[in-house]
Amino acid sequence: MERLELTELAVLLREAAGGDEGVFLDEGTLDTSFPQLDYDSLALLQVTGVIERDHDVMLDEEALAEVETPRQYLDLVNGALAARAAA
Repeated sequence: MERLELTELAVLLREAAGGDEGVFLDEGTLDTSFPQLDYDSLALLQVTGVIERDHDVMLDEEALAEVETPRQYLDLVNGALAARAAA
């Protein structure tokens, strides 16, 4: 089953934020809010577009609005990927 890993999310966020912006993501930052990591909603919007395109999946906009941390974002994306694989 296809999954989005933390390392891939970290690369996508750094690219969306302009390369040197934001904090490096690792296991210790999974439950830290995106604003505390210096990632704004625009970076998340850009990353979501890339993920939807590259992984051929649509993410629930209402659920995305509730996501506050990298762990929640990964859970949402990987849940959508699992549902698509099961269909």
